[in-house]
Amino acid sequence: MNTTVELMPQLLEGLIMTLKVFVLTLILSIPLGIVVSLGRISKVKIIKSITGVYVLIMRGTPLLLQLVFIFFGLPLLGINIERFLAALVAFVLNYAAYFGEIFRGGILSIDKGQYEGAEVLGLSSKDTFLRIILPQAFKRIIPPVANEIITLVKDTSLVYVVGLDELLKIAKAASNKLSSLLPLLLVGVVYLLLIAIFTKLLSKVEEKYNYYE
Repeated sequence: MNTTVELMPQLLEGLIMTLKVFVLTLILSIPLGIVVSLGRISKVKIIKSITGVYVLIMRGTPLLLQLVFIFFGLPLLGINIERFLAALVAFVLNYAAYFGEIFRGGILSIDKGQYEGAEVLGLSSKDTFLRIILPQAFKRIIPPVANEIITLVKDTSLVYVVGLDELLKIAKAASNKLSSLLPLLLVGVVYLLLIAIFTKLLSKVEEKYNYYE
């Protein structure tokens, strides 16, 4: 019991770092993902090609490798990035590529008749996308987006590679120091609680958009 109490401040510190990476990644990668998806379906070939190569690189290489390249590789080119910023950049670029493909699939799944109807009503391309296409696409992409969000919760543990004291790294250090699995078990419970909370919240969001069915 005493050991658990002593560990709580350290685990709380790690949890805060984990949540910072998680929240900021979501806030930044989802809008960027929308931009990427629009680039992927753009009629301008150069934009479509650039975003296509970007998605290929981000989805075709491990996130861990991207973290290593940004933090350890870029300084070799004279570009130095602080630890937290390096981790955040890697996560945002990686998840924006995945979200971009999800959004692209959602947008392309909308019947062309929706566009034609909006044109008849005199809506601009911008209004058509924001008021008609995007809300319907959003409903369809909630399940795959939810899966990515759950994966992101677990992927935050990878920031240890740039030296950040996230939840799992602190638990590993405590486990080695105490020669006990208790810190790792506690972290496992924390991750389960986080995922349960986010799963419930995402289910509520999905229920809210059921009126599109």
